[in-house]
Amino acid sequence: MNRELLNSGGYYNNFRGQWKMKNERSGHEAIQQMLLNMQVQIWEAERTQCWPEWKEFDYTVSYNKLYFILDGEGWVKIGDEELYPVPGQLVLMPARTRQSYSVISGRPYLKYWSHFSATVGDSDVFSWLNVPYCYDLSGSAEMPALFQQLVDSHRSESIAARLREKSVMLEILSRVFEHQQPQIHADKMEDMGRLHKVQQYIKNHLHEEITLEQMAGTLHLHPNYFIKYFKRHFGITPQKYLSLKRMEQAKLMLRTTPLSIKEIADATGFESANYFSKTFRKEVGYSPSEYRNNI
Repeated sequence: MNRELLNSGGYYNNFRGQWKMKNERSGHEAIQQMLLNMQVQIWEAERTQCWPEWKEFDYTVSYNKLYFILDGEGWVKIGDEELYPVPGQLVLMPARTRQSYSVISGRPYLKYWSHFSATVGDSDVFSWLNVPYCYDLSGSAEMPALFQQLVDSHRSESIAARLREKSVMLEILSRVFEHQQPQIHADKMEDMGRLHKVQQYIKNHLHEEITLEQMAGTLHLHPNYFIKYFKRHFGITPQKYLSLKRMEQAKLMLRTTPLSIKEIADATGFESANYFSKTFRKEVGYSPSEYRNNI
């Protein structure tokens, strides 16, 4: 075989591998940021014995659904994927996805179920994330208890219960994502690439003064439109994101380096050590020195 072609093929495969790793890394960072700002709202949560006539075909709803099967048999179709979940399995049915379900025997499901929204800005999280629809959690003794906590909290009218039900739903979703790490939908990769470009610009210039116009310029967008675009996908303004990243870097440097407060202020783009200390105390609750000593 021609050595030049062989080398060319090796170069191509190496380039493709690096490109794939870069995309996976940028997708992972974007998912992290998305989940960090995710807002969860529980609309319904119950434990139900389905009836023999339990069925519905080819419909869509504006909320996400979870089924955790306790007993019985049934059939679920999500998009073009047909499932026959068994006891111990959890089914995730994303919002605005065509769905069907029905009984398949004289033993209809006994199940926990919940309707909920999970949003970042104006976007539903599962419109971005490519996740499996069915998870085998039969080895998890905690899952039935978590769903019962979700049901009990949702039934309660106390203010504390509103916080508790969100906490429990986040715990359930964390178990799901531990089981199968989510990926970005292929049709969202272009948007995700654009957002990663902004993230990378901020990361590379964190030690400098960064203006809104500069951030918007990385995507060739007008600043006013850029603010809406960024907030729609990340749930916060680009200025707030920049502030959070400065704080993250400052805390990391306080924990892991012997640099002075002034040096850390310079490295994270603050105009002075005094302004850095005031901002840090406001955001974290400690002065930089107190934070370093406590850690």
